Amino acid sequence: MISKILLPLHSIFKLLNPSYSIHNKSQKEAEIIQKKVLNQLIIDAKNTKFGKDHNFNEIKTYQDYKKKVDIRDYEQKKVYIDRIKKGEEDVLWKGKPLYFAKTSGTTSGSKYIPLSKESLSNQINSATHLLVRYLKNKKSLKSILGKVMFISGSPNLDEKNNIKIGRLSGIVNYHEPGFLKFKKLPSDKTNSIEDWEKKIEAIADETIGQDLRIIGGIPPWIQMYFDVLIQKTGKKIKDIFPNLTLLCHGGVNFEPYRENLIDSIGEEIDTIETFPASEGFFAYQDQLYSDNLLLQINSGIFYEFIDVKDLNKDNNKRVTVGDVKLDKNYALIISSNAGLWSYLIGDTIKFTSLNPLRIKVTGRTKQFISAFGEHVIVEEVDSSLKKAIQKFDEIKIVEYTVGPKILNQKGKSHHQWLIEFKNKPKNLSSFENEIDNNLQELNTYYKDLRQDKVLSSLRIKELKRKSFINFMKSIGKLGGQNKVPRLSNNDKLINQILKF
Repeated sequence: MISKILLPLHSIFKLLNPSYSIHNKSQKEAEIIQKKVLNQLIIDAKNTKFGKDHNFNEIKTYQDYKKKVDIRDYEQKKVYIDRIKKGEEDVLWKGKPLYFAKTSGTTSGSKYIPLSKESLSNQINSATHLLVRYLKNKKSLKSILGKVMFISGSPNLDEKNNIKIGRLSGIVNYHEPGFLKFKKLPSDKTNSIEDWEKKIEAIADETIGQDLRIIGGIPPWIQMYFDVLIQKTGKKIKDIFPNLTLLCHGGVNFEPYRENLIDSIGEEIDTIETFPASEGFFAYQDQLYSDNLLLQINSGIFYEFIDVKDLNKDNNKRVTVGDVKLDKNYALIISSNAGLWSYLIGDTIKFTSLNPLRIKVTGRTKQFISAFGEHVIVEEVDSSLKKAIQKFDEIKIVEYTVGPKILNQKGKSHHQWLIEFKNKPKNLSSFENEIDNNLQELNTYYKDLRQDKVLSSLRIKELKRKSFINFMKSIGKLGGQNKVPRLSNNDKLINQILKF
């Protein structure tokens, strides 16, 4: 058995292209690599509809590119997407995409993100590099001597004009690395169940008794799976899967879920954060002792960045990896070998290292609270909560979201936190004050509003178990890559969730 695993792994270690996931390179070297990526993208797409519309044949430098190609979000790119959906070829990228990754948010309709043959390599190779680097760091193959499971969307795909359409997590099921082919759980039959709660039940039934060693997915859905397992067996996860060694997670900040997940497992295990999206697999945690993410600079994606504070200004300054600074909050913009050109993906990041380029995901461009001018971002609320939980160690969080509570009387308005607890605080008022003080330390605008008594201290509303699950189910977004928004700038989302 071990010899069958060692052979393909030996080939992977030997054949890994070190230039794909550049490690230990300076910022200047990364800039050179990224310029080459952009040049190749322009060459490959100069005869597309988009390339001709934007005179790609005249682009010689990045400065030329910026003049020819404006920043676009999905709605501004939709006219080209619609042409592809109608069957046109050579629109954004040469030929037709292999797939459309269908995505959706809680406040917008469906989006169709093209996946080309070239861009799909980025998705698959990044995941492979992540796992191989983990094995190298551990100096052990133990993690892959058993079963591997990823909680993903359904692999069932629709098709229109010879382009298959589905969720990204379902699409990648057809392209898993060869050395995982006979190790992957759940089965295709189970994975195809559309009802998410029934699917999690079926996954639990199928995996009990298996030698499961790696689990991947979005933290709240992993927790949902753990809850079902514990309910069925009365055991901790580590007693069900004694060889479980690694939890791969992404999609949301892991910290608010960590305590609950580790408590469910029964002991600490290795965790690796990833930064995948339908638009590309951008970064992953390459060091076990640090949760910073290594930016993938040579995988067919060219990156641009704008200071979040300047995002909506007419004269916003776009910079590349050669000009980014540490600890500045940037909106992430990509151009890719799927034909996404200066595309504003909606995520915000900070650079934590320039040699090599490592980042932290700080939130979403459209998820913030500034109803009173405070401009509180996801990173700040996550950090404030994490710090408070460390002080009140009895507390375990299932899920939460935050929005403004606007009242007519001065000093009565506040931030309303909807929290579903697994273990409640012994003193809710003290817990509220701790979070509020933490937030004031992180955000001076919020601190000024509190001190000037424009805002009162935040308030926590305890929700019943499964409130968030029931809400997500009600809007048809339970499971898969769907996530509860962390922040909203009005009370619409808060009021919707409170119904459940």
